[in-house]
Amino acid sequence: MRGVCHSRGYLACLNCRFEGVWDCSAVQCAVEPALSPFFQMLSLVSQTVAFQAPIAAPARAAVQMMDLPALQEQAKKLNPVVGYFDPLKLGEGEFWGDSNAATIGFLREAEIKHGRVAMAGFVGYIVHANDLRWPFDKVAMSVPTGLSPQATWDAIPEAAKWQIILTVGFFEFWRENAYVLEQEGEKHYMRGGKPGYFPTFDALPHPVPFNLFDPFKLSKNASPEKKASGLLKEVNNGRLAMIGLMGFLAESKVPGSVPALAGIVRPYEGNVMAPFDANFHIL
Repeated sequence: MRGVCHSRGYLACLNCRFEGVWDCSAVQCAVEPALSPFFQMLSLVSQTVAFQAPIAAPARAAVQMMDLPALQEQAKKLNPVVGYFDPLKLGEGEFWGDSNAATIGFLREAEIKHGRVAMAGFVGYIVHANDLRWPFDKVAMSVPTGLSPQATWDAIPEAAKWQIILTVGFFEFWRENAYVLEQEGEKHYMRGGKPGYFPTFDALPHPVPFNLFDPFKLSKNASPEKKASGLLKEVNNGRLAMIGLMGFLAESKVPGSVPALAGIVRPYEGNVMAPFDANFHIL
């Protein structure tokens, strides 16, 4: 199979999928890869999986690529005092040979995603630091109390670690899936889609009672202005949570490094940068 791609070697056809080009023969290829039998089979499987009966085309979202001046303007809305702060000039880059607008989309998505993870982690740290457990959770109740949150992670069974890792991996796959986004009329965040948008689970063959984003549809009828204001608040809260979570980790590893948390955060002797050291292995 030959396709037009802007990558090299056998990854070419995968890049076409990312670019939204489903008929590779319709365009001329900068590189004509010689696919191995394995990747030829993978290409055929991907086309088979993507096939479905014709359905009504969803309404397409407007392209929302942000340029550097718009990014600088948004920074002032987020923090009028600090404004636009980018000492490494990441906002001026063109990651992986892509456009600057695509790079800005990647950076915005990364900040929103990491902010959300940090907010969940900040709350989770407080929960585990206070030994709060569901009494009906046999796994949680089997872990000793009085441990730091990091040591609690080390103490849970390996099967529990895999469950968490695979769940997060599925969320990542679902967020990046071009087919899922297309079914909802959306685009990838590096191709004009909304940074921070998480698709529904409507495309799953098995019904799911709640969606990950706005499960109770509280913002369904919110005005565009309210949604824009909410996104600014979310980014700021995410930034604060990232700082707060790193403060917890620093104080637990080096007691006294965060004076406000001295004597409050439980110490941890392990390596927070190697979270799979204890009771975890691939083979």
